[in-house]
Amino acid sequence: MTAQIDYFYTHLSPWAYLGHQEFLRIADKYDVTVTFRPVNLAVLFPLTGGLPLGKRHPARQKYRFIELQRWAEKRGVSMSYKPAHFPTDIALADSIAIRLQEQGGPVGTYSQKVFEAVWQKDLNAADENVLTAILNELGLDADNLIAAGKSDEMLEAYTVNSRMAETANAVGSPTYLLNSEPFWGQDRLDLLEDALKSGRGPYQSLE
Repeated sequence: MTAQIDYFYTHLSPWAYLGHQEFLRIADKYDVTVTFRPVNLAVLFPLTGGLPLGKRHPARQKYRFIELQRWAEKRGVSMSYKPAHFPTDIALADSIAIRLQEQGGPVGTYSQKVFEAVWQKDLNAADENVLTAILNELGLDADNLIAAGKSDEMLEAYTVNSRMAETANAVGSPTYLLNSEPFWGQDRLDLLEDALKSGRGPYQSLE
């Protein structure tokens, strides 16, 4: 039976960017069905006790930069550690991914392009021209997808994903949910692969 993973993430997350290609590699290797579920951290954080970056203690902010450098080196990924457009309103870019998921489109490839726009190229992923260029490059109908991304339906789906993440104990981006077991953070991808390799049952909270 093919394994299925719910992938909770946002394009504004550097950690999701760092783990994206490795996650897709693992999913392909183990023939995993991935459901891409972009989440709104402004909704998820208050539900799970998280804080936006600017409200974290300075020590945590400084340590974040050290970890970003370590993991960029580990993953062999180039990265702008202080993007020109961070934070930015990522809702449209995330919502387009939700629409592509519904349509069976190339969500993984689209998300990689958006990640690169934010975390490599210092582009503003809130800019419709940036998103149009990405969608056109992929041979997709940019006008329809951008219109869909702005729709109340997609914005509601965005909120639903965020509340679903809370229910699944997915406390941040990225979280990979396998058989109801959350793996939070791209630094848990080795453990996710171990679980897929062994086929073991899910670990559960003792609370």
